[in-house]
Amino acid sequence: MSDDPAPVTVAQAMDRAVALASLGPAYGPNPRVGCVILDAHGAVLAEGWHRGAGTAHAEVAAIADAADRGIDVRGGTAVVTLEPCAHTGRTGPCVDALTEAGIAAVSYAVADPGRASGGGAEVLASRGIPATLAPHSAATALTHRWLTAMRLGRPYVIAKWASTLDGRMAAADGSAFWITGPEARDHAHGVRAEVDAIAVGTGTVLADDPQLSARPAGTEAEHQPLRVVLGRTATLGSKVWRDEHALAVESHDPRVALATLWALEVRTLVVEGGHTVLSAFLRSGLVDEIHAYIAPALLGAGPSVVEDLGIGTMADALRGHHVNFQPLGADILVSAHLSRGI
Repeated sequence: MSDDPAPVTVAQAMDRAVALASLGPAYGPNPRVGCVILDAHGAVLAEGWHRGAGTAHAEVAAIADAADRGIDVRGGTAVVTLEPCAHTGRTGPCVDALTEAGIAAVSYAVADPGRASGGGAEVLASRGIPATLAPHSAATALTHRWLTAMRLGRPYVIAKWASTLDGRMAAADGSAFWITGPEARDHAHGVRAEVDAIAVGTGTVLADDPQLSARPAGTEAEHQPLRVVLGRTATLGSKVWRDEHALAVESHDPRVALATLWALEVRTLVVEGGHTVLSAFLRSGLVDEIHAYIAPALLGAGPSVVEDLGIGTMADALRGHHVNFQPLGADILVSAHLSRGI
């Protein structure tokens, strides 16, 4: 921000708030949120974003930014990507911080999914501070996984696999290293670094002894997801148990696993296999998004990506939407949301 900033519209301020929100972590129990405070003439007074659970929310961060620079935000408009919270969690309610700072109006892009307990917009309105919903597609996209998790009351589930062109995730002898090339594997590590947990079955642990760590560009990421092993077969001594950042869920029921993880504030989960675990989540209708890394290779035999899903006709096929295709070296990533991922 310059000493004499040019005025901006609320829409432009929301664009900036979304850009700020994207600076926050994709993982964790809280959403990514950005805030820009404008004066009555549209000049930017302050900016802020949420930096992770336990830190100041975006509105509070913006107010603090102004205070640090001796700027009075009274009479200003707070432009926020998510409706200000009206509850006390790790930090106090943002509606109180906005009120105490003398903010005159609020514009927010996404409604709080927890509005049943009292929406921030209503609280602000009761205090004479109009709060207006101004939908913004990029803000919605940025919080999509978190919003879905909050709406469903379970972690957002991404089913991930690597396969050959003929749908095999391993050869007939069980070997699966490496189906895809380094670019695809590096992308998968990047996804791991942005989620709360990774889940595999005991069969995968015994067959592959994976580390289940996030190593984009070959370097251990600062954030490492919780390693989750599903099933009742003993896997002690495997790499997954190298430290305490791992969890055994001794059940084959995906719903039990999701309830356990939800209680631990896991909001995003990547299910990496094997085919028994992937099939169980798909069969239960508990997959929200798929990441299929497809290599230009053929095997003709070996385990398929999924087992019988109980689908007997094309009319009932699981269909992806918001489909995206991304070349990764010689491989391709097909990502999509599932229409029955609820």
